[in-house]
This record gives sequence, C-alpha cells and structure tokens, in this order.
Amino acid sequence: MAIFVFIAFVVFVIGLSLYLGNRAKTSSGYYAAGGNIHWGVNGIAFAGDYLSAASFLGICGLIATVGYDGFLYSIGYLAGWIVALFVVAEPLKKLGKYTFTDAVDAKYNSRGIKLAAAVSTLVVSICYLIPQMVGAGVLVEPLLGIPHAWGVVMVGAIVITIVATAGMASTTYVQFLKGALLIVFSTVLVGAVVMRGLSTTPDQGGAVPFYKYSHIEATKTDGQVQSTSVEVLEQVDVKGGLTFVRLNQDGREAWWYASESDGAVTLKESQSVVAKTSGKWINGAPESEENQLRQVGNMEKVRGQTEIETGSMSLFEFLAAITDKDTIVRTWKNASFSNSAGEKVTVYYPYDVAGDRIMRPGLKFKVEGTLLERLDFLSLMLALFLGTAALPHILIRYYTVPSPASARKSTIVAIAAIGFFYILTLFMGLGAMVSGTMNPADSNMAAPLLARSFGELLFAVISAIAFATVLGTVSGLIVAASGAVAHDLFDRYFQIKMDDRQKVMAGKISAFVIGGIAIVLGIIFKGMNVSFLVGLAFAVAASANLPAIVMLLFWKKTTARGIAASIVVGIVSSLGLIALSPELFTLYGMNPLDAPIPFSNPGIISIPLSFITLVVVSLLTQKKETATA
Repeated sequence: MAIFVFIAFVVFVIGLSLYLGNRAKTSSGYYAAGGNIHWGVNGIAFAGDYLSAASFLGICGLIATVGYDGFLYSIGYLAGWIVALFVVAEPLKKLGKYTFTDAVDAKYNSRGIKLAAAVSTLVVSICYLIPQMVGAGVLVEPLLGIPHAWGVVMVGAIVITIVATAGMASTTYVQFLKGALLIVFSTVLVGAVVMRGLSTTPDQGGAVPFYKYSHIEATKTDGQVQSTSVEVLEQVDVKGGLTFVRLNQDGREAWWYASESDGAVTLKESQSVVAKTSGKWINGAPESEENQLRQVGNMEKVRGQTEIETGSMSLFEFLAAITDKDTIVRTWKNASFSNSAGEKVTVYYPYDVAGDRIMRPGLKFKVEGTLLERLDFLSLMLALFLGTAALPHILIRYYTVPSPASARKSTIVAIAAIGFFYILTLFMGLGAMVSGTMNPADSNMAAPLLARSFGELLFAVISAIAFATVLGTVSGLIVAASGAVAHDLFDRYFQIKMDDRQKVMAGKISAFVIGGIAIVLGIIFKGMNVSFLVGLAFAVAASANLPAIVMLLFWKKTTARGIAASIVVGIVSSLGLIALSPELFTLYGMNPLDAPIPFSNPGIISIPLSFITLVVVSLLTQKKETATA
C-alpha cells in the first residue's frame, strides 16, 4: 500500500511537470512562471515551499523529544513572515524581475552586487538543500526499504526532472498541491491522535508490540558496577554522570545504563538501541531486513494512576492531560563513547519528564543556564525571525504574481496556512512522544511512525506527502539556485549574450549540477536533525541577505559597495562560525568540547556584523559613488 501510494504520487508529479514543460518556453516562464500565478494559489504555494522537511519531519521530531523547545522552531519560523509581510513583500515585487539579485541591484547596476548576491543565493540554497535531502533519505529508507544514500539519489533525480522540464510553473503547482495535502492530512492525523486518546500501555494500534523494560539490581564498589545475576563485561562513564555497562545475560551481550537512588543501583536495558559507527545495530536488534524500526517511548502514569485509558478527548483535554504535573512522560536522550574495541557507540536511553515541564523551555535550550547557553538560544531565535524574509527561494515567489498587491495578499494567505499547520505540529509531536511510536535514533521519523500506528494507509499517505514536501521545497531551491547561475552570473555579471531559449537551457544545466551537489551533501549529513540544519541555513540567509534588503529599502545612504561588502561578510562570518561550532565538530568525528566556537548558532554575531559592515562601507564610499554617478 505504501509503495503503491508513493509511486502513484511521484508519477503524477512528473506527469504534471512534463505537461507544464511545454508551456515554459521563455525565460520569464521558466524562472517566474510568466508572473501570472493567482495570489491565492501563490499563497498556498508559499506554504508548500516553506513547509519543508524541517517543518514537518524535524519539528515534529523535536517536539516529540524536547517538547516546547522544539515548538520554538515553529514560533520562530512563523514570526519571520511578519518581516516578510511588512518589510519586503511589495517593495521586492516592485524592484525585481526574476531573482534576489535583480532586487538588490535594481538601483545600482553594480557588478560587485551581481556577483555577491548570486554567490549568496547559491550558498543559502545549498545550505537549505542539505536538510531537505537528509529528510528525503530518512523517508525513503523505511518506506521502500532502500538505503539512505539511494533514497537521496532518487529524490535528486525526480526533483531535477521537475525543474528541468518546466521550471517555476511546475514547481508552483507541485508546491500548491503539496501544501494543501500536507495541511489536510496533518489535520486528519491530529484528529486520529485525540480520538484515540492517551494510554499508559499503548500497542500502537496493534501494529507494533509495546516494549517492556528489563531491570537488574546491582551495587557499586569503588565506582564499578557489580551484579550477581549477570556478568559485567565493560563499564563506561560519560559526561553528565551517566554510567553505561555492557552485560552478558544468558549468552546475550547488551548495553545497559545505571541509575542510582538512595544508594541502590538499578540497571535498565537501553532499549536495544545502541548504534556502532558501521551503521549496524547491536543488542539483538540488527539492521532491519524487514524494514521495521524499533519504536519505544510512552507515558508512565497520568494523574497518579499507573495504568489508564482516556478514550476520545478534545484538543484541549489532550494537551491538559499531557502537561499535568502528575503526568510522567518518557522522552529520550543519547550519549556517545568509545568501547574497549575503540568503536564509537551511541546509547539511547529513556529520560522521564514531569508533564508540567514538557511545555516549558529548558529541555533543549538552557534558558536558565549559563550566559553563553542563553545567548546561543537567542541567536537561534534571531536567525529564525530574520531569516524567512531573506531566503532566495521564498523571495522569488513574489515574481510569480502580477502585482505588488497580489504579493501582499499571497503573503497573508501563506501566514494563515503556515500558522495553522504549526499548531498541528504541536499535537503531532506530542502524540508521537506519548504513543510509543518514537524511533529515538531518528527523531525525523516521528510523524510518519505516528501515522503508521493508525494503519498502513495513513502511513503511506503521510509518507508520500512528506516526500512531496521535500520535492516541493527542493525544486524551489534549485530554481532559485539555477536562476542565480544562469540569469545573475552568466547573463548579468559575465554579460554573455543569450536569447530566451539559451537562458532556459542554461537554467536546466545549472539545475543538474546543483542537484548533484545537493545529493552528495544529503548523503554526507545523514543522521542530523533537519530542523537544526535548517536553522543554520536561516542564519546564513539572515546574515548575508537581510541587511542588504532592509538597508536598501530604508537607508538612503546605502551604496553598492556597502551592499556587496555586507553580503560577503555575512556569508563568510556565518559559515566560518558554523564550521567551527560544537555540532559540526561532532559531524567531523571530533570532540565537540574542542570546538573553538562554544555555541552552535552564529546569527547573534554574523547578523549585526553584516549590518555594521554595510553602514561603515557605505559611509566610506559615499563620495566615490556620488562622483561616479
């Protein structure tokens, strides 16, 4: 069923692209759909473009593991549209023709701006492409039973076909279709969650047996765990006071974690979710041959009762029951270390949280932590709030409608659709947290696995729509990036004279190259949460593009050299800070504590630095540009 629905959807999307491809003969038709898209269609297409793998897969996964802190991404993403509506929507439509570069260079005709803005579009688009391709591989792996890498390659091939056949026309209608279906079926899934209600012994609708914990009583002597019932093979203490122990129980070796209370030590099996760097599972859960994912997690009790079935509930009752102070919700953490053989091992272990902590900040972002930790959180929120209005694939949507008024109306439709969807993500994430459907080793699968607990049909539809989410966003990004290469660099910067047919052909060739780069990066970044990766892309966009847009519109002393310098400084500073951050050191296989930059979100430094650069360089070049003019 899942494979049939998936293939049917993909065939329909490609057929639509081929049909619309016959109508995209001009560069205006290819890059901006001729500027003839209705504002209502464009508004839903905005939502389809914006509600990426991060919004659907990443945010649901973050809410399912860290509660309110994951929902903060939704708040940041939505708040960014206020900037888009009141600052850039109408002015950008008046200034531009096809691309972001057209807008910022409209008053100057500067080769420096053309080059810097085109490079910025490429860099931001590629940064945003990475999480989309990671999400694609995550989806295809359980759906079709093929490896992550092949899933990424398949997505890349389909998207390149969409873009290369019809450009913005097919991209717009794929995004419209995807946006509408995503909102409709997410509503269906949330309805199913609240109708099923809460249970402290969930069986995932009978689809997957609920896992019961194993416990072993033990003692500690000179810091070493001792047990009379099993053989202790190895013990590893990791940062945070956690102790992991490898036990031989009746001939089966498995990792357990130790917890202490009143001097007594209890060993709990780590849910058979221990991953080695080879990608294999150990603890009796080998890499899936039958395409089954380990699913764990539940509520231990509700309002003091150890077992309870609530039955159907309203949305408000559902939220109130989960966030009650007497509710204990089991979420997941992980710790990595090297075992005696020198292999890197990651252990996922349960972490019980009182219900009244779930919808308060602090499970992920240390809002009550050190000054540095609080600044890191503030930096993320700043990037999310300012990044939306600076994303190239969002900005080019304003050129697909016929007038500035249409641009404003389509933005309002987008805000309404996106805001409603983000409310749904809260309930999908909490539903995954308490329904026993989490795969803690891959939080990106929270929503599809929640859907699977209601049957294969809903799982198939949700997975196909999630795949379409990736297709729509990736195709928009590749259109933006190919426009930067063919229109901004070849036509405007290098001044290579091309007719409409040649401009379209250059865009299609660019789509193949950029799609290939996205495929490679999607494979390299496997396993990272897609919302975190998108947060980094927002930081790069806000640092490189937003200062140029805002100061161009609202500061008369802005100069071409100031814009070009701010874009370059924004790109270099944000990428440099990200490359030296703890999260990227983890990706490199290095100790994150050795990272020279102690925070993961660069926006709080790179965004002000870009603004300052624009102001200083503009003031220094006032006389030169006036004399040149």
